[in-house]
Amino acid sequence: MKGTDIEKDALLPTSASVQAAPQRPSLFRRVVVCGTIYVAYCLVANAFTRYERLTGEHESWALDAFGHSGSRARKGIEGEEAESLYLSTPDAYSALVASKAYATHPHLAGSTEDFEDAKVILELFQSEFGITPSSDVPVFSAGTEDSRSATLGVNKLKGPTAWIDKYYPVMNTPLDRSLEILDSEGKVEWSADLVEDGDSLDPEAAQYRDYVPTFHGLSRDGEVEGQLVYANYGTKEDYDNLLSAGANLTGKIVLARYGGNFRGLKIKGAEELGAAGVLIYSDPRDDGPVTVENGYAPYPYGPARNPSAVQRGSVQFISSYPGDPTTPGEPAYENATRTEGDNIPKIPSLPISWFNAQRLFAEIDDSESARLLTGKPSAKTVKLVNHVDDKVIPIWNTMAAIPGHIKHETVLIGCHRDAWVMGGSDPVSGTVSLHEVIRGFGALLKSGWKPLRNVVFASWDAEEYGLIGSTEWAEDFPEWITENVVAYLNVDVSVSGSRWAASASPSLAHLIRQAAIDVPHPTATGKTLWDAINDEGPYTGPADADFVATYEAAQRQQASETKVYPLGSGSDYTPFLQHLGIASADEGFGGTPSDAPYHYHSIYDSERWMEIYGDPGFHRHVAVAKHLGLTALRVVDSIILPLNTTQYALEIDSYLDRVESIALSLAVSADFSDLRSSIANLQSASAALDVEKAEAEKEFKEILDSFRSRSALKIIDIIRRVRHGSIIEKFIKAAKRVERANAKLATFEQGFISEEGIQEREWYKHLIVHQASGSALTFEQNVTLSEIEAKRVSSLLDKLSASLAA
Repeated sequence: MKGTDIEKDALLPTSASVQAAPQRPSLFRRVVVCGTIYVAYCLVANAFTRYERLTGEHESWALDAFGHSGSRARKGIEGEEAESLYLSTPDAYSALVASKAYATHPHLAGSTEDFEDAKVILELFQSEFGITPSSDVPVFSAGTEDSRSATLGVNKLKGPTAWIDKYYPVMNTPLDRSLEILDSEGKVEWSADLVEDGDSLDPEAAQYRDYVPTFHGLSRDGEVEGQLVYANYGTKEDYDNLLSAGANLTGKIVLARYGGNFRGLKIKGAEELGAAGVLIYSDPRDDGPVTVENGYAPYPYGPARNPSAVQRGSVQFISSYPGDPTTPGEPAYENATRTEGDNIPKIPSLPISWFNAQRLFAEIDDSESARLLTGKPSAKTVKLVNHVDDKVIPIWNTMAAIPGHIKHETVLIGCHRDAWVMGGSDPVSGTVSLHEVIRGFGALLKSGWKPLRNVVFASWDAEEYGLIGSTEWAEDFPEWITENVVAYLNVDVSVSGSRWAASASPSLAHLIRQAAIDVPHPTATGKTLWDAINDEGPYTGPADADFVATYEAAQRQQASETKVYPLGSGSDYTPFLQHLGIASADEGFGGTPSDAPYHYHSIYDSERWMEIYGDPGFHRHVAVAKHLGLTALRVVDSIILPLNTTQYALEIDSYLDRVESIALSLAVSADFSDLRSSIANLQSASAALDVEKAEAEKEFKEILDSFRSRSALKIIDIIRRVRHGSIIEKFIKAAKRVERANAKLATFEQGFISEEGIQEREWYKHLIVHQASGSALTFEQNVTLSEIEAKRVSSLLDKLSASLAA
């Protein structure tokens, strides 16, 4: 005879009653068992509800996500199955169709076409995420209750939603422009054709050759005359060399080539030295071996640069602050109080082609010495005319949110949408990759998947004018972002060449690398995306020695272990990383010296160029989409955030090594001993956090495993253990431990933020990014200032170490 279960017997009929009614036991037993299960369910449900009330929002995520069964995706998929479904979704044909939709018309920020594209992205969010469109397009003026509620309400969402935020920055559009050489009597001797040729072999380039004239965004309106002086790249070193050579730039028009630094800094340097205006051109010396001189036909007949191509672009002094020039640090609402704009030039400028630059060089010298830093002025006068219309121009950020179980943790994924003309690479390639990411997340949602954390997607506007859309949103919601966003993953130009690279906060480097190892190479069977960090283009030939040296030096800036570049500025991650302290990343396939030159911001950054030279077959677009989405999924769905703070702390040591190397090269002595000690303390505190987060995750997962095996327990045991609360109490305790570890990981990057900001660049507040460049030594050669910066960093690191240990 089997042993008697006393507690179960108390709920069953007596043996006498069973014998008296032999036909009823099975039915009665079923009723009793069902009733027992119902009682157990009620007790368990009541216990969970009671603990949800006691724990509050920040711990109830664990009960919501895992508590009822131990499995997060009760109706959908999770883990490797979710990753597999996601990776199966991005598709080359879908990417090609999307590219043809976006890259075959101009969409300058603030234009009618730009707004139409914003609505197309909105419709994509709605269709992929199962959002029922409203009768009115949800376009919300920034600062209104609707706009504020859309972002601030992400934490309370029950289902996906999408909307458009409308901001009101000051930008400009071109009116008329000209460039002339004047003879000794002031008469026009030569007038430049400032319109790109628009060869009919590239149909969109031909159709829109002058749709967006060649101009500089946020450039100064004006007419100036002066002799021409060549300034190479227009870097601080170049201007210093000119002064050393005896050049006087007062009243001169500076001719500089693109590359070496941001175009706005070329103008800022010339302005500070008294120049009257600036011309910037694209030099084939920076195209590596793929030049007409080496026998390659110019685009669209071959891979070399079209000599009429012109690089448009913003000349805002983004090193001072990005975003709307007239509302620094504040969102650009329609009724905003505005300044004059301290980060825009005071002298006019124009971008010009290599074809026109050659004619100007002939005025300086009729030999190769014209392109040397001699400081020699042109014999004749050059007249530069740049008329622009400065005004408030509305822009549109298209946003979408998918709610997760953890309401106070959000992963932000973004790409800008606006282009200078068609933008086949910049930014359509990024938009296409984001398009495929959105489709992948849509497939997951349709399968029943619900993310552990919230996911917010952003199609930023007006990045090209100075990171305006992303910056205004970041300035609009700084508190919400710092309290909720755990990482920002950016894509801008996803394809412009053969070599894949990623730049990121060091805490994300290992995650990025592993995801790249898990994504197949776009074109080479048996290889991974990670292998593409060494890919080269198909073209060969001799190249300019200075260009090769500069290129190789840039490659050496990679972190030696992770091979992931440190982030600086230049795309929409800037406000999140450098102003708010959010761990950020960026990625894409870029050009190598052996790739076809990328016609940056030209009419020839086109669909045809992309299909022939950039990414035939669109496999690289898909690889970026797979990697970006897989990386996002692993941040979204990991119990412990996959942020490696110890890698970050170790890399800070290498940053200081670089600063000390700069000091040594300048033959100056600087004391960084306190900073070195603070770095060591941070490394120790981070190592302790590594142990704690591993143990916290292990404990949490062990309790989850016990839930998953609960079906093997007797129902009455569930009732007894729930009644005493032991299981749920342990579960909640483990969830709180996970919560504490994640809070330290998510806010780690914010530990490098100084509220005072960087001297004379106060909008920028991330001292590690600043210190990594050795700015005080590199640019000012100021040892005292460098030591002051080091002490500020040391103080931040000490506070961060204490917070990790708390």
